[in-house]
Amino acid sequence: MLYLNEHNLPIFSVSELSSALKKTVEDQFSLVRVRGEISGFKRATSGHVYFTLKDQDAILDAVAWRGTALKFPFNPEDGLEVICRGKITTFPGRSKYQIIVDSMELAGEGALLALLEKRKQKLLAEGLFDPARKKPIPFLPLIIGVITSPTGSVIRDILHRIQDRFPSRVLVWPCLVQGEGAKDQIAAAINGFNQLSTTSGLRPDLLIVARGGGSIEDLWTFNEEIVVRAAANSSIPLISAIGHETDTTLIDFASDLRAPTPSAAAEMAVPVRQELYEKLVHLQFRASHSARKKVQIHTLNLTNITKHLKQVLSKFDEKNQKLDLYSEKLQHSVRLLMAEKTNTFQAISHKILHPKHKVQLMEQEAKNLFKTFKESYEKTITFKTNAFKQIAGFLKPSSIVNNIQKNHENLNLYQKAMTKNVSQLMKDKINITQQNAVLLKTLSYENTLNRGFVIVENQDHKTITSVENIKQNDNVMLRFKDGKVKAKVQ
Repeated sequence: MLYLNEHNLPIFSVSELSSALKKTVEDQFSLVRVRGEISGFKRATSGHVYFTLKDQDAILDAVAWRGTALKFPFNPEDGLEVICRGKITTFPGRSKYQIIVDSMELAGEGALLALLEKRKQKLLAEGLFDPARKKPIPFLPLIIGVITSPTGSVIRDILHRIQDRFPSRVLVWPCLVQGEGAKDQIAAAINGFNQLSTTSGLRPDLLIVARGGGSIEDLWTFNEEIVVRAAANSSIPLISAIGHETDTTLIDFASDLRAPTPSAAAEMAVPVRQELYEKLVHLQFRASHSARKKVQIHTLNLTNITKHLKQVLSKFDEKNQKLDLYSEKLQHSVRLLMAEKTNTFQAISHKILHPKHKVQLMEQEAKNLFKTFKESYEKTITFKTNAFKQIAGFLKPSSIVNNIQKNHENLNLYQKAMTKNVSQLMKDKINITQQNAVLLKTLSYENTLNRGFVIVENQDHKTITSVENIKQNDNVMLRFKDGKVKAKVQ
């Protein structure tokens, strides 16, 4: 066995060793594909993204530069299982190794479906799929905007079906429907059609977003948020026709109508002109037939009315004759009434007094009233004068002094009588009080004890007044006039 002397080992600086390790790792793992779950995903202000790939036993740091991150076919996020392609390198500043990612793809259909469901629930919570947002499809659009690839069978099928059913003006906005940049072009096409002025003559009445069938990866562009939001915010009614009947993408939920195929979308967009023409001919026939029928009915009604009109006119003749008769009777009645009223007026006219005579009568009545008032006034003055003289006699000083002396004497007599009555009342009160004191002393419980009675009390010093309040063997207290004695009930 050969032993090396440790003093013969080369000495590296830290930088030299780090550079050697970096070169060895990069030469050995210059291009690898790694499968793992994204964790700790973050996007720096510079546009670079940093995350880790992990499985159940290990983790690997990863970084994608800004130019690469912008080309990812989907938005990476925590929890997604992906396959990253790149090279392994080291980061000497931290003594760590990492993968520089140059492409990323979802790891299998299961990961795509999980991401699709998560995104669907997010947009659903925002209300982008609310049925109340959906707009009605116009019955006969004059201009139809089609957003699809300018090559391939899809655009040919749509134009062919529209031409067969109802030739209309079609504006095609060519764009990618798969791969890098497809989502941005489709969203820009939807927004571009909506930004056209209504006066430009180019703004469509209906939009169709179409693509042929493919795998879930091929159709993934129509699951991108930018495309779904553009479809949901379109003010122009939009039909989505992505893939075959069994294919479903998120734009189908945001559009106003989903078509199972691009050809079906063309059929939904316009009616069949021949069917409309036949229906119009049928309606014209029904209208003309209905008009002729109505004219016949009105002609028959007019004939019947003419027959009845002659009968009605004859009845008017009878009524006119009766009207003439009633007019003559009315004029005769008016003449009789006027003659009667004239005779009545002449009969009573002599009873009406002449105004001059009536004024004389009123003057005489006024004189009589003045005479009566004068006599009443003189009587009142005489009565008031006598009453005043009588009151003036009472107001003389001598009369006032006599009244004061008389009232003073009456007051002295009243005071003497009151004093006598009060003295007698006080004596009666004293006698009654003395009698009550004697009676109270006689009825007191001390005098009762002096007569031989005893008060029985329980242990709480409460008086026992009934045998119902005492039991056998109870301890009681007997209170006599000169002391107390304990006792027990037997």
